[in-house]
Amino acid sequence: MLVPAELIKTRSLKRKPFIMNQDTLEELIALEESLWRAETRFDDAAMNKVFADDLREFDQSGRRYQRKELFLGDGDTTEFEATFPFRDCQVRTVSADIAQIMYVSEVRYGSISETSNRSSIWRREKDGWKLCFHQGTLINGHQA
Repeated sequence: MLVPAELIKTRSLKRKPFIMNQDTLEELIALEESLWRAETRFDDAAMNKVFADDLREFDQSGRRYQRKELFLGDGDTTEFEATFPFRDCQVRTVSADIAQIMYVSEVRYGSISETSNRSSIWRREKDGWKLCFHQGTLINGHQA
C-alpha cells in the first residue's frame, strides 16, 4: 500500500527525535570496531554475544550470509588490518532501540587494500546491543 507524501511529511514532523547519549555512541562504535579486530572477530564466543539471532549480511560481491555462516573461529582465517578510527563514521538513531552506523572501511588483506562503504544496523536487546544487519560495498572497485 502506498502512503501519500503529505501523510509522510505530517508524521515525520510530529515524530520526536531519539537522542543517543555519548556512552551509547561510544559503545556502538566499539562494538562495530570489534568486528574488525582479529582478537575478537575470530573469537566465536565474542561474536556469539554480538550477533543477533536474525543477523543477515550482504558482502561486497552481493553474496548473502546468515548468522551461522559468519562465525570464523579457528578455521581458515585470513589476516587483515583495519584502519581506525573509521573514516566518515556516522551513527544515527532509527528508534530508541535501533541504530545505524555508516562509515568507510580501509582494510589490508596482506598486499591487497580495500576501501568500502559500510552500513550496520544494531538493535538493543535485553542483554545488550546486537548486530542484525551489515552491508559492505566496494568503492569504485577500489582494490589495490
